[in-house]
Amino acid sequence: MLPFQKSITSEEANKMPLKAFEGDIILVDEYEDLDEAVQYLKKYAILGFDTETRPSFKKGKVNDVALLQLAANSKTFLFRINKIGLPEEIIELLKNPNIVKVGAAIKDDIRGLQKLNDFDANGFLELQDYVSNFGIESFSLKKLSAIVLNFRISKRQQVSNWEAEILSPGQLRYAATDAWVSLKIFERLKATEQEL
Repeated sequence: MLPFQKSITSEEANKMPLKAFEGDIILVDEYEDLDEAVQYLKKYAILGFDTETRPSFKKGKVNDVALLQLAANSKTFLFRINKIGLPEEIIELLKNPNIVKVGAAIKDDIRGLQKLNDFDANGFLELQDYVSNFGIESFSLKKLSAIVLNFRISKRQQVSNWEAEILSPGQLRYAATDAWVSLKIFERLKATEQEL
């Protein structure tokens, strides 16, 4: 008997308690802050991963990645790619096979980053593939957090302007939560795997 339900409806997920990342959110929007952030993240074997892109309402037009989120336990770093680009320091993290980057539906995220500065993506783990080992058939981050962690996350800021001059507190919290919750889902599944 697998420990998680196979799927969950949106109605069921919406009845779960709402949670968001409560740790430190570090916004990196200047090149000077980059090295300290990357050195901190390099100490971790597993990071939560996500990106945000300003939505386009024109058919066929896709905007560049504006934000890269990397979560490590109590700190989540938000790199404003639209301001600092995708420098070599970040690429070293993204190429490192010894640092696992965990996220949901990450193929487009990786492709979006590679469009800015081509690199070999190593050490990425797709949650949507991993959860199928546990018989889970719901793949959205919102539903996965409900099934695995018994809480829901807000997706209200998803289509906001990620290239705004100043990101709102709501945007920062949302972006940090997405990367953090991917990490927490993975950790919970890994712990469950060891118990089975």
